[in-house]
Formats: sequence, C-alpha cells, structure tokens
Amino acid sequence: MSMPANLAPLPELYVSYESAQKLKVEAGNLTSLDMTPRQICDLELLMNGGFYPLKGFLPEADYDSVVENMRLSDGTLWPMPITLDVKEAFAETIEIGQDIALRDQEGVILATMTVTDKWVPNKAREAEKVFGADDSAHPAVHYLHNQAGKVYLGGPVTGIQQPVHYDFRARRDTPNELRAFFRKMGWRKVVAFQTRNPLHRAHQELTFRAAREAEANLLIHPVVGLTKPGDVDHFTRVRCYEAVLDKYPQSTTTMSLLNLAMRMAGPREAVWHGLIRRNHGCTHMIVGRDHAGPGKNSAGEDFYGPYDAQELFRTHEDEIGLKMVDFKHMVYVQERAQYEPADEIEDRDTVTILNISGTELRRRLREGLEIPEWFSFPEVVQELRRTSPPRAEQGFTVFFTGLSGSGKSTIANALMVKLMEMGGRPVTLLDGDIVRKNLSSELGFSKEHRDLNIQRIGYVASEITKNGGIAICAPIAPYAATRRNVREGIEQYGAFVEVHVATPLEECELRDRKGLYKLAREGKIKEFTGISDPYDVPENPELRVDTVNIDVDNCAHQVILKLESMGLIAGH
Repeated sequence: MSMPANLAPLPELYVSYESAQKLKVEAGNLTSLDMTPRQICDLELLMNGGFYPLKGFLPEADYDSVVENMRLSDGTLWPMPITLDVKEAFAETIEIGQDIALRDQEGVILATMTVTDKWVPNKAREAEKVFGADDSAHPAVHYLHNQAGKVYLGGPVTGIQQPVHYDFRARRDTPNELRAFFRKMGWRKVVAFQTRNPLHRAHQELTFRAAREAEANLLIHPVVGLTKPGDVDHFTRVRCYEAVLDKYPQSTTTMSLLNLAMRMAGPREAVWHGLIRRNHGCTHMIVGRDHAGPGKNSAGEDFYGPYDAQELFRTHEDEIGLKMVDFKHMVYVQERAQYEPADEIEDRDTVTILNISGTELRRRLREGLEIPEWFSFPEVVQELRRTSPPRAEQGFTVFFTGLSGSGKSTIANALMVKLMEMGGRPVTLLDGDIVRKNLSSELGFSKEHRDLNIQRIGYVASEITKNGGIAICAPIAPYAATRRNVREGIEQYGAFVEVHVATPLEECELRDRKGLYKLAREGKIKEFTGISDPYDVPENPELRVDTVNIDVDNCAHQVILKLESMGLIAGH
C-alpha cells in the first residue's frame, strides 16, 4: 500500500552531519550576517521544509512575482515574500555569486547562502500588494519601513544546523518529524488549529467539532515565533496550552510548536499558513474569521473583512492541498450549559447566550475581576493571572515630554514624591541630567546622540516596568518617531503614559533658568529644540498639562488622577 502524499518525507535544505562539520570550518572565513529574530524564524522554516518548495531567500524575479500575483516565477502558489533584508552598508560589501554565512544572535553559523540577487525593493508596492495598504498602523508595514534593511539579497540556502531553542524542546517538531509521528500513529487525516492566543473553552469546543466533522485527528499548532506586538508571550501561552491538553483525547490529539514569524497579513497569511500546514503533514486546517488580522488601520477600520481570508483560501484550496474547515463562532448557552455555534441556535430568543470577547477578557485580567468557569479553564486563568496581574500591581512608565524649561523635571519630581508617599512599588526617576551623567556621559547634543539618549532612557524604563516598578522619565524627547519606539518597547511589559508638558516657547524662554535659550539665540548652541531644531508636538498623549499660572502640585496631581483613571494606582 503506498504512503499518502501528506506523510511522505519532504526535502530539507540541510546537508549531512559530516558535510555540515566541514562546511562550518569553511564558513568561518566567509562574510557573515548576524540575523534578526524574524530572519532566523524564516531561515529555520526554509531549512526544515516548512517553506517547501522554496530553496532559499527569494531572488528578485520570484519576489516580484509573489508580490504581484502570489506565485513564484514558475507559477507555483506562494503568497508571502520571504526576503533577506540587509543594511545598505552590508549590501555594498557583497558581490553577486558570493557565499555568505548566516549566523544567529550568538554568532553560531546556521547556514550559508549563495547570493544570486541583490536589489532595492519598492517597499510601498510590497505593502500595498501583500498587506493591502501602505499603512504603518499595520505591524508588518511598520516593520518594512522602519526596521527592515533597505536592500534585499536572494539566493539558495545550505543548512548547517537548526537554530537552538532552549525552551519546550520536546514540543518542537520539523515537518518531517511530524509526518513520521502521524505515520507511526496511523493518522491519515489531520486537522491543524493555528493559534497565537491562549485556548479557552470555546476553542476547545471548536476544535473538537472540526476534528469530528472532518473525521480527522487534531494538531494544535501554535505559533511561537513572532506574533503581533501586544500578544501574550509564548512562554505563558505554551504553559496554557499544556494545561488544556489533558482535556483532549490523547490518542487523537497532539500539540507541536511552530517557530513562524507571523506577518498578520490576513487573506494572504491564511493561504501561507495552509501551505505551511500542508508541509507539516496536515490534510485540513481551521481558518477563522479575520484569520491573522492585525486589527485596525489608521482610519480605525479593520484591515480585512471578516471572511476575506476564508474566501481566498477556498479559491486556492486545491493548489494548497489542504481542505479548509470553517471556524464557527462558538457561544455559551446558559440553559444547556454548553457551547454551540452562534448561527445554529434555533431558540436564540428564549435562551441566554453568554460570550466574553478578547478585549473583555483582558479588561477582567487588568482589573482583577472574576473570569467564569464556563469561559475558561481554571488552570488557564491561573497561568494568565500569574503573567498579567491586575494593573494596579503592574509596573508602568510615565514619560514627560516638552520644551527645555517647560517644567518637566519639576513636575516629575513632585510626582515621584507623591507616588513614594503612596508606597507599594519602587519608583525611579530618569531625569535628563541624571541620565546624561550616569548612562550617556559620552554623548553630545547632535540629533543622533539625543535620539540615542532617549532610546537608553526607554530601555531602562522598559526594564523597570517589566520588573513591576514605576519609571518616571523627563527628557525633552522632541521626535515623535523616537517616542513611538520607546512606547512600543515599554508597552510589552506595562502601561506607557505620555504626558505632554505644553508650556509655550515664549514662557519657557522667559524662565530660561539655565540661560540656554539666550545662548541658542546667539547661535552658540547648535540644534536647540524650539529655536533651531523642531519639536514634534505629541498628537494624542494620555495627558496634556499646561504649567502657565498653575502650580506644580496641581500639575502633579493631574497626573495622579490620570493614573487612577487608568487603573494603574488604586483609587482612594
């Protein structure tokens, strides 16, 4: 009896162990690229066959074809550009035909690559076609324009060794390892459940039903590479999945972790997830409403329609080689004490339908409110509460920004004393002058150096926030882009409260305690904010305070009231 196609071994890009040892020595002399976490995720799935039939990072012709019509230049369906982006300075040192060594962040050589193509892509076009809009509210578009290198390199990859993962090692499987497991278990049909969120009872009911309808076994296949900024970290999520696995029949369910860097590209991402799951030996996949959607665009509307992903998937189902299982929206019917698909409840007018949205769940965690048993398993809730205690017990950062002499430091000092009086969490003041002395003594006042100074402040504040303390920062921080970066770094761990001290320039100049404005007017200080260098006024800070004719105590008190209203400090 022949082996079903989904279980046959898949080509990988790794060389044999012996060749790898030789290659490693030779690769030591090659030009090296230290890869970013996202590139390492891509490389791992290229090497282990997760991105089959790709042989490496896309060359230019394939890239253009994928961007324009979701196909490689030979016509094969492939919706996502898998590109190796590098900085211009690095690209200038590379000749076409050259081999380079690809290293992880510790400097370990994972693979070599023969550079066949080198080009400057049209990123606006890539954003438009792949993500549907050149809109920086989309995390992948923001990444493309603000973090990815300017130049793309393409070419085949030779795998030397897998990236090292120190966590959950027993739960990580290559496509061939999963295929072998399915062969061994005698599983012919396997339905994949793609998830980047913790599983609650509705998900369990949904996956049970999907497996039953397809008469298939179930692979819970959570993404642990890079997901959307603000998602629950993968360590917590995997602990939640492990807590739930016991609720599934062991003989027909397994879980494996997928080291994928998600792009949150909605419809194209769904097709891409389908191809990846097919490579991992699955025959079916559950595609949800707004599958892999990034949330709202700049205009406050959803990037993709709720069923766009399902429609695109269905159009290409045969080519993907996977059947789509509709994701049903499950709700809890109180009278029958069970979950049912929302659109199949005949007596909806006479029963009580309960549902908790993701937003509502986050609010309940944030405020320490009850999370009912019908909604989630106590084991999962316990895990989530460990990682996200109520807001009033979490660290946060208050970030003052304003012109020199606006009163930032004075208000920050007053706020620090008020918070210390309340007690409960350590408070650290990262004032401009203190930071310059202890963290940034070698920096000058050029735009670049001032930016670097703000990034250091942001980094220290994020560590304080992560460890449950309160950080108060009071730099000038004139540039909106830098403030956004600091915000993103801190919001992974706790709240970021931007306070714009909106004292007008004339008033600051009148105060001029340090005599700096006078020197700037005389041209003795170059690039002085407000005089010879711009200040980007914050568009929507959490709070704006005006210090003209208002005493410091009152300004600091306004910040306290704001923190109370955000639930960061317990109200009195």
